Amino acid sequence: MIFNLTTMGTASAMPISDRNPSAQMLNANGRLFLIDCGEGAQQQMRRCHLSFLRVEAVFISHIHGDHMFGLFGFLNSSAMYGRTAPLDVYGPAALGPVLNFYKSFFGTEDPYELRFHKLDCCEPEVVHTSKCLTVSAFPLKHKIECYGFRFDETVSARHAEANPAYRAKSYAYCSDTAPFPELAGWVKGVNCLYHEATYPREMADKAAARFHSTSEDAARCALEAGAGRLIIGHYSSRITDLDALVSECRAVFPETVAAGDCDVFEI
Repeated sequence: MIFNLTTMGTASAMPISDRNPSAQMLNANGRLFLIDCGEGAQQQMRRCHLSFLRVEAVFISHIHGDHMFGLFGFLNSSAMYGRTAPLDVYGPAALGPVLNFYKSFFGTEDPYELRFHKLDCCEPEVVHTSKCLTVSAFPLKHKIECYGFRFDETVSARHAEANPAYRAKSYAYCSDTAPFPELAGWVKGVNCLYHEATYPREMADKAAARFHSTSEDAARCALEAGAGRLIIGHYSSRITDLDALVSECRAVFPETVAAGDCDVFEI
C-alpha cells in the first residue's frame, strides 16, 4: 500500500529564493490529493513528477495568497493536459467566488467539471470519501476562516483479511493556526502530523499576534495528540537555521523532522 507525502512548498507568505509557498501532495495507493496550492505549485508538481491527471481532489485551507495563488495555474494546466474527470475542490465559503471568477474568465472551455464544496464546520466532519481515503475537515484558529484536514486510509476487507497485522495509516495537516486546546484531540493518534512552525520560541509574541504557531507549539500539539511523527514547515522568511527549529521541537517531541521543498515522506 502506497501512502506518502510530498511537501512541494514550505515557506510562509513572503517569497524567498529557495522555498515555495504552501503546497503538498498526498499519494494514497496511486490516488493524489493536493493540499493547498501556493504560487508555483504546478512547477513543483513537474519537478516532483506528480501527475495532474491523477489528482482526485484539492483541499484549500484558507484564501491567503500563499496557500492558493497557484490554483488558477493548476486548474488551467489540468485542462491543457486533457483532464475529463470531475475535480472536487474543498475550501471555505470565500473560495467559491474565486473559483466562479476562474470559470467565467479562464475555464469556459475546460473539458472537466469543477465542483466546489464549501467547508463549514466547528468540529471534525467527514467531507470526502474514496476507495482509499476518508478525509475530515476541522477549523483552525487563524485571522480568517481556516481549516485543517485529516486523511485516514481506508483498508478493504479483502486486504485486511490477507494482511491481518496491517494497520490503516493516517495523516493530518494543520496550517495556519494559533494553538488551541481542541486541536490535539482532533488529530489524536495520527501516524504523521504536519504542523506549521512559522516562528521559533523567541518570536512567540509575533506568532500570537499573527495567529501562528512556534516550534514549541507544534511539538506540544504532536505530544498531546500522541502522533507518530511531526513534520514542521511554513517557515517565516526570517528563518535560516532549520536545525535550531528542529532542536526546539525535539526537546518536547523527539520524532520531529523539518520539511524541505520536494521532500517525500513515507507514512
